Amino acid sequence: MSEDKFDAIIAGGGLAGLSAAIVLARAGLEVLVVERGDYCGAKNMTGGRLYGHSLEKIIPNFADEAPIERKVTHEKVSLMTEDGSLDIGYGSKKLSSEPGNASYTVLRAKFDQWLAEKAEEAGAEIIPGILIDRLLVEDGRVVGIETDGEEMYSECVILADGVNSMLAQQIGMKKELEPNEVAVGAKETIRLGEDVINQRFGLKEGEGTAWLSAGDPTLGSFGGGFLYTNKDTVSIGIVATLCDIGHSDVSVPKMLDRFKAHPSIAPFLEGGEVIEYSGHLVPEDGIHMIPELVGDGVLVTGDAAGFCVNLGYTVRGMDFAIESGRLAAEAVIRAHELNDYSKAGLASYEESLKDSFIMKELDGYKGFPTILTRREIFENLPAMADDIAAKLFTVEGKAGNVIMDIINSLAEKTSARELVDLITTILEAF
Repeated sequence: MSEDKFDAIIAGGGLAGLSAAIVLARAGLEVLVVERGDYCGAKNMTGGRLYGHSLEKIIPNFADEAPIERKVTHEKVSLMTEDGSLDIGYGSKKLSSEPGNASYTVLRAKFDQWLAEKAEEAGAEIIPGILIDRLLVEDGRVVGIETDGEEMYSECVILADGVNSMLAQQIGMKKELEPNEVAVGAKETIRLGEDVINQRFGLKEGEGTAWLSAGDPTLGSFGGGFLYTNKDTVSIGIVATLCDIGHSDVSVPKMLDRFKAHPSIAPFLEGGEVIEYSGHLVPEDGIHMIPELVGDGVLVTGDAAGFCVNLGYTVRGMDFAIESGRLAAEAVIRAHELNDYSKAGLASYEESLKDSFIMKELDGYKGFPTILTRREIFENLPAMADDIAAKLFTVEGKAGNVIMDIINSLAEKTSARELVDLITTILEAF
């Protein structure tokens, strides 16, 4: 048994855990981060976009030194059929005019290592390559961890160990994941070269594109495709909700192959070299999957807490993780000052969360998981959009009223009741 006792042990060296470590260490607390990967970021997969506002609160102007890839100045959303794509694009410097509203493409292996260095500079200790076997519990209170037969004690433990937090499940704070609560993500990083990316995506140096697609990428099932431009690579992948994978007999890796070969995507990837492949579970059910967040001597943060929201045109998670890590750390600092690490002593974490953008946005978008399980969104809507666009933009020299043809086609394929039901569902989400 170790004779050392830490003020806080953090399970997981991702964005939530490292953010908490920085704040705690700066306050003079003894902090240990235990990361099961060979280094922080080794096991972290993401599509690639970080909204910077949360990290700005911890490290102002972090983008000046952090290994970001590009600043996102171009947004694109597509409704895809097998051979078509209706695209909505927007490009403006307004998207990232100030550090507080900027978003960046990142590669987590690089970015998390940099954040880990910041945590160590602040005074935190990080041990990589270690799997926590179980939490130590005495008289109902979490008092430390056990790893490879060694016990390490602390006043409290912050769980930042990912969406499938076995540690939170072990102590009954989190139930086993349901298929509707998570999605399976598969991603490749493809090297193209900086000049090639700039030319193909119409970007200037340092500018980036975030591109989300729905419909054919998952063959009409819940989920979609993503593509983010990095400095000299692109991150491209598929996310498919676990409960809907049986909608087609195509596996997620095969979906990714199809997506890469889509006529709207393939020209951007031509000549590229795959340098990384990864897969991961992604939280999908928003506020409906949030577990118990505070216990005696323990807090739950980031993906382990289910802090993620998928709005179709953007996916939020990394900024939630950073903010929750910071708020958890501040709660531990208050508990340290009071020498009270009980559930009541750590309760300020939940109070801070309620006042934060995290819970307000999760509550504001609580109906979106319902919308995103509507078959019309992923199957019917892309086909409808494709049919409308084809009629609008095809000129054959034939007499007729294209607008009326479109209206009649919609009336034939979609009943008024179905349209009303879909509109009602969308309104109920708000």
